[in-house]
Amino acid sequence: MNQPLAYVHPDAKIARNVVIEPFTTIHNNVTIGSGTWIGSNVTIMEGAIIGENCRVFPGAVISAIPQDLKFEGEDSLTIIGDNTTIRECVTINRGTKASGKTVVGSNCLIMACAHIAHDCVVGDNAIIVNGVLLAGHVTIGEFAVVGGQAAIHQFINVGEHAMISGGSLVRKDVPPYAKAAKEPLSYVGINSIGLRRRNFSSEKITEIQEIYRILYQKNNNNSQALDIIEAELEATKERDNIITFIRGSQRGIMKGYF
Repeated sequence: MNQPLAYVHPDAKIARNVVIEPFTTIHNNVTIGSGTWIGSNVTIMEGAIIGENCRVFPGAVISAIPQDLKFEGEDSLTIIGDNTTIRECVTINRGTKASGKTVVGSNCLIMACAHIAHDCVVGDNAIIVNGVLLAGHVTIGEFAVVGGQAAIHQFINVGEHAMISGGSLVRKDVPPYAKAAKEPLSYVGINSIGLRRRNFSSEKITEIQEIYRILYQKNNNNSQALDIIEAELEATKERDNIITFIRGSQRGIMKGYF
C-alpha cells in the first residue's frame, strides 16, 4: 500500500497487498480484503467491509450515510463480497436500523454511476448496468441483470436470473427467470439467453416457459395459476422458486403483456 497521496485512517483494517491509488480517502471502521484495488479519488466511509480481489474505480463513494430522513446516526454497514467490480462514480449507502446493512454479493458488476441505496441486497453474480437507481430495501437476486437507467421502487424484489430492460420503471416485483420490459413494466418472456449461458438445459428452460405460460398467458389470476402449477407440474427447484417468490410478494408481481 504505502501511498503517500492517499488518506487512510490509522484504524482501518487494510490487507497487506491492497493497492490504493492517489487522492483516495478511507475512513475509520473500514475493512478491505487482500488483492483489492482501490482507484484514485475513491471515498470509502465508516462501516464498509470490502472483500478480496475487488476493484473500485475512480469517483466511487462507498458506505456514505443513508439518504433517509429516518436515519439517526445508528451504526450500520456496507458489505461487499469477493471479486466484485464497482465502476466510476457508483454510490452505495450503508444500512439503517431496519436491517443494519447494505449488501452487494460476490462476483458482481456494478457499472458506472449506479446508485444502491440503504438496506438493499444485491445477490452474487448480479449485473447492475450504468445509471441504475435502486431505492431503499430493494433485493436483487443472484445472476439478475438490471438494464441501464432503470429505476427500481423501494421494497421491490427482483428474482434470480431475471432481466430488466434498460430505462424501465420498476414498481412491481419481477419473478425469477423472467424478462421485464415495456411501460408499465410487463412480462415479455423468460430470460432464455441468460439461462443458456448459465448452462440451463433445454428441458429446464421449457419447464420454466410452461410455468410462465400458465401464469401469464392462460387467463388465470395468480392464485389460480399457482394452484395449477402445483397440481400439474413436477416439483423442481425452479418451480418452487417461482411459487415461493410469487406467494411471498408484498408489492405484487408485474403484469403480463400478452
